[in-house]
Amino acid sequence: MSPVTAGVLQLLALVAALALAYRPLGDHMARVYSSEKHYRPEKWIYKAIGANPSAEMRWPAYLRAVLAFSAVSVLFLYLMQRVQGSLPGSLGFSSIDPDQAFNTAASFVANTNWQSYYGEQAMGHVVQTGGLAVQNFVSAAVGMAVAVALVRGFARSRTGELGNFWSDLVRGTVRILLPISVIGAIVLVACGAIQNFAGIHEVGQFMDGTQQWNGGAVASQEVIKELGTNGGGYFNANSAHPFENPTPFSNLFEIFLILVIPFAMTRTFGKMVGSVKQGYAILATMGIIWLGFTALMMWTEFAHHGPAFDVAGGAMEGKETRFGIGGSSIFAVATTLTSTGAVNSFHSSYTGFGGGIAMLGMQLGEIAPGGVGSGLYGMLVMAVIAVFIAGLMVGRTPEYLGKKIGTREIKLAACYILITPALVLCFTAAAMALPTPGNSMTNAGAHGFSEILYAYTSGANNNGSAFAGLNADTQWFNSTIGIAMLLGRFLPMVFVLALAGSLAEQKPVPETAGTLRTDKPLYAGLLVGTILIITGLTYFPALALGPLAEGLAS
Repeated sequence: MSPVTAGVLQLLALVAALALAYRPLGDHMARVYSSEKHYRPEKWIYKAIGANPSAEMRWPAYLRAVLAFSAVSVLFLYLMQRVQGSLPGSLGFSSIDPDQAFNTAASFVANTNWQSYYGEQAMGHVVQTGGLAVQNFVSAAVGMAVAVALVRGFARSRTGELGNFWSDLVRGTVRILLPISVIGAIVLVACGAIQNFAGIHEVGQFMDGTQQWNGGAVASQEVIKELGTNGGGYFNANSAHPFENPTPFSNLFEIFLILVIPFAMTRTFGKMVGSVKQGYAILATMGIIWLGFTALMMWTEFAHHGPAFDVAGGAMEGKETRFGIGGSSIFAVATTLTSTGAVNSFHSSYTGFGGGIAMLGMQLGEIAPGGVGSGLYGMLVMAVIAVFIAGLMVGRTPEYLGKKIGTREIKLAACYILITPALVLCFTAAAMALPTPGNSMTNAGAHGFSEILYAYTSGANNNGSAFAGLNADTQWFNSTIGIAMLLGRFLPMVFVLALAGSLAEQKPVPETAGTLRTDKPLYAGLLVGTILIITGLTYFPALALGPLAEGLAS
C-alpha cells in the first residue's frame, strides 16, 4: 500500500468515527446543559465551594465567575510550581523559576498548554497530575461553559440570564470530560501508553550506554490533553514520544479525541436553539475548512520535490516513521485548527507551505472545529459577521436565529475578531524590533521570522504548539507569551458573554420571506468565504514575509 493511500484511508476512517459519535455525544451534551437535576457528587462540590447552582446569572456575573475562577487557578498552579522542590513525588526536581512558572500557569489555565520546558526534566508527579492535569479538565470545561452561555443567548428571549457558571463548569467536567477520559485512558494503556508513578530509571541498552526516563500517569493525562484540546505533553517530544502515542492506531484515536467534542457541539447548539439544521450549517462550515486544510497539508508534504523527498515518499524530516506523512499531516491540521497544540511531528521541519498551512489554521481563530467551546463560540461570532455582511448586500436589517444584529452586537463581534490579531502582530513586531529576542531564533531569514510569528500566533490563539526551532525559555518570551495567552483567552470571552447578554434580552423577530435562511448551503458558503477573507486581509502581509516567502524560494 502506498503512503498516500494509507493516509487517505486513515482520513476516511477518522471521518466515519466522528460521524458515528456526532449525534449521541451532541445530544448528551445538550441534555447535560439543559438538565435541572444535580447529581450527589456535584452537590458535594457546590457545597464545598459555596455555590448555588440554581441561581441564574446575567452576563456580568457570569464573566466575574469565569475570571475569578481562572485567576485563582493561575495563582494555585503558580504556587505549586514554585514550591515543587518541597513537595513529595517531585522526583528530585527543583522548584520552577518565576518567569517559567508564570508562563506555565497562564498556559494551562488559558487552555493553551504552551511549554517552554522539558516535561520529563522539570515537573514531578504532583505538579503533573495534581496541577497540570487538573487544569486540562477545568480549563476545557470553562470554554464549554462560555459557549453554552452564548447558545443560551440565542435561545432565550426577554431575559438577560445566561445560566449558572458553576453548574456549567461542574457538569461539563463530571458528566462529559471525566467519563470519556476514563474510557480513553484504558484504550491508550491497551495501546502501550504508560500509566504509573515510577521514579527515574534506566531504559534500554544503547551504543553509548543507557538512557534515563521517569514514569508517570501519562495515559490519563494524554487523553484529557487531547479531549480537552489542551496539548501539553508529559514529555518534551509530546505526542511523538512512544510513551504518549505508541502506535498508528493510538495516533488516530488521539486525533479522534481532539475533534469529537468540537464537532459534536454543533449538534448541541442545534438542539438547544431548537433547530438541528442550524447546527448542520455550522458543522458543514467547519467540515469544509477542516477537510480542505487536511487535503492541502497532505498534498504539500507528499508532493514536495527533490531526490531525498522522493526516496522517503515525501517530506519525512521531523516526522515519526510509525505515523508517516499521512498520520502526521492529519494530526498537524487537527491540532492547529483546534486549540490543542499537541504535536506528533515538528512543524519547523514541514515544508514552507506546510508550516504556513499550520499557522493559517490557528490564525483563522481555531474555529474549524476549534477548541472545546471556544471553537463553537468563535464560529458563532463569525456567523454574526456573515449575517451582517449579507444584510449590507441586500439592504435589510441582519437577523440570526430570530435575533436582530444591531450596532451593539456588531461592535462586540468586531472587537472579538480584532483582539487576537492585534496581540499576535504587535508582540511579533516588538520581538523582531528589539535586539535580544531575535537571538532565540535557530534560523535566519523567512524561517526565523516564521518561528516568532508562529509562537505568538500559537500563544494568543490559545493553541500551544511550537515550530520547535525557537528557544522560548527566556524571560522575554516566557513573560510576553504568558501575557498573550491570558489576554487572548479572556478578553474575547468578555465580548462573547456581552454579546450573549445582549441577544438574550431581545424579543424574537418573526421570520419573513426576506429573512436570510442560515440553515442552507448558500449561507454556509458565505460563512466560509467570510472567514477566509477576514483572515487573509488580517494576516497576509505577515504570512508573505514568513512561510510564503520560504515556500516560494524552495
